[in-house]
Amino acid sequence: MEISREESFPQIDLVIKREGNKAESLIQILHGVQEMLGYLPMEAQNYVAKKMNIPPSKVYGIVSFYNFFKMEKDADHVIMICMGTACYVKGAADIIKEFENSLHIKKGQITPDKKFSIREVRCLGACGMAPVISVDGSDIYGRLTPDQVPGILAKYQ
Repeated sequence: MEISREESFPQIDLVIKREGNKAESLIQILHGVQEMLGYLPMEAQNYVAKKMNIPPSKVYGIVSFYNFFKMEKDADHVIMICMGTACYVKGAADIIKEFENSLHIKKGQITPDKKFSIREVRCLGACGMAPVISVDGSDIYGRLTPDQVPGILAKYQ
């Protein structure tokens, strides 16, 4: 969703009102705005700073420090590949390489058509099914081998 002054700023105002316009609420406010927009573009960060009467650099500092905040719109399908100990030992690096080769991008990048992105995560909490990936935060695939990657991607084309 692209941010527009007419539609999104009143929604940002509601998030600020709900969380309370105080410095200790900034992270919760940013979470609320990101949940609404899907990411935190500079225009939204600057608006939050203005409404809270704090420097934009403080907002940007928080957004850029914490890895759960995103400053760019995500792909349609986010592939999260677990690199926790169990997954790593059972070949997760090979799974990452196969996704990178199949999609012609590196982890952390988005395909030119904005359809897929690859993220390395520390743990998905499914160690017994290692190596494990999650697509879109809800679809879990375990005991993966590189030859299964094309079939998984085909489900999301």
